[in-house]
Amino acid sequence: MTTPALPASRVPAEVHRRRWAILAVLMLSLLIVVLDNSILNVAVKTISTPAPTGLGATQSELEWAINAYTLVFAGLLFSAGLLGDRLGRKKVLLGGLAVFGIGSALAATAGSPGELIGFRALMGLGAAFVMPATLAVLMNVFERDEQPKAIGIWAGGVGLAIAIGPITGGVLLDHFWWGSVFLVNVPIVILAVVLMLWLVPDSRDPKPGRVDPIGVGLSVVGLVLLVYGIIRGGELADFTDPTVLATVGAGLAVLVLFVLFEKRSDHPSIDIGYFRNKVFSAAIAVIALVFFALMGVTFFSVFYTQSVRGYSPLETGLLLLPLAVAQLLFAPRARLVVDRIGIRATTTGAMLLIAAMLGAFATLDADTPIWVLEVVFFLMGTGMAHIMTPISVVIMQALPREKAGSASALSNTFRQVGGALGIAVLGSVLSTAYRSSIEDSLTALPAGLRHTAGESIEATLAVAARLGPRGDALITPANDAFLHAMHLTALCGAGVALVGALVVALCLPGRGTPARQQDKETELVAAGE
Repeated sequence: MTTPALPASRVPAEVHRRRWAILAVLMLSLLIVVLDNSILNVAVKTISTPAPTGLGATQSELEWAINAYTLVFAGLLFSAGLLGDRLGRKKVLLGGLAVFGIGSALAATAGSPGELIGFRALMGLGAAFVMPATLAVLMNVFERDEQPKAIGIWAGGVGLAIAIGPITGGVLLDHFWWGSVFLVNVPIVILAVVLMLWLVPDSRDPKPGRVDPIGVGLSVVGLVLLVYGIIRGGELADFTDPTVLATVGAGLAVLVLFVLFEKRSDHPSIDIGYFRNKVFSAAIAVIALVFFALMGVTFFSVFYTQSVRGYSPLETGLLLLPLAVAQLLFAPRARLVVDRIGIRATTTGAMLLIAAMLGAFATLDADTPIWVLEVVFFLMGTGMAHIMTPISVVIMQALPREKAGSASALSNTFRQVGGALGIAVLGSVLSTAYRSSIEDSLTALPAGLRHTAGESIEATLAVAARLGPRGDALITPANDAFLHAMHLTALCGAGVALVGALVVALCLPGRGTPARQQDKETELVAAGE
């Protein structure tokens, strides 16, 4: 009965009183980062359109516009988490927001796909310092018993951003140029900075570790080489190409070197000892797997709704609404389901639901009733809510409060790496399957034009439009080839989600396993270090 007194002394009374206002400011910061990626998903079709409407970006350049951000973000998260724990999370949050705002303003004025990719990387640098700090501050302003509820609301904020992003993107693209989807971040950044200076307290680790430049460098180089190799394989429609094999092999070798270096370092970016806790390791792996499946599928769903079904960017945003509404409804309540049936049953059921919904994409064709897609999105959002909240709680409560930045950084890193690899691998599957399906229909075109037209459905439709009435014969084969490629990609995503279901079913504790038992296991791991 001394336990209630312990948490009471950990959070100052003044901070405790305004904890919900602080959570709102943290969610606003989070909103900008997530909003940007969900806005970009709607804008990819416009950006791939030739100038002056867009930048004429190829499928590979579009993937890099997303992945440049993600790779810088994921590569620097370890370091950003450590830096926040060391220097103070509020300072790091403010610095990250400023860099993100500057990157957004520059991305809005990009004159080529190459410039856009560079400025997206700068935005990723800012986001790397924002994302882990929001969860780390949350863990330091809420008591342990309120943390699952606060994390549920925080995860619901991701759902809100997923909803607002595509709709905002659609409205902006209907009225302004494509750069407006980046420029919209700037006023939100300014508001978030003002509120943060006023409300959010600073916190840090009293015994911080040193920054690990070699580890950070190895992780960034390894990830860039790996994802570049996978994207290049999709671009060439040949994963056995020597340059592809060499790049992927070099990436994997550098990542192995990174793990070996971190195991021997006395100040690692990522403490390999954390992974001795089976529950923690499983939770981290599932975060990566679920985002691998979902990011890859989200990437092609925009082309399905806009290119095959003919919906506008705004209508596409509205079609994604059920996905977000489900997350908003269920994320804050997921802890109640966990309390009733346990974390293993909740997360296994949620992963199986996500796998089924990804598989359902393989049944969609050019004239499937649109309500079917809406039901699929709603159930997918329901599954996401019952994965993200419980898994985030497991990860954040597994490490001591002082290491909140590191725990958050690990969670976000694996989420981002999973998402980046999902876009790269499933995007490459989509690209390769599309090219091989459409090839026979492009034989009448000149050789140079044939290669361009085979890159993506957007490229084929752009060539068809340029040919005028003669190009009409390409539209139906393009739609058929894309649907075939989408079905194949969806089944790959569903397979990955099934692996995730297996991981949580085997590794997460059942209903009878108290959370405190896991905490003791974690303490023993930390003590062993």
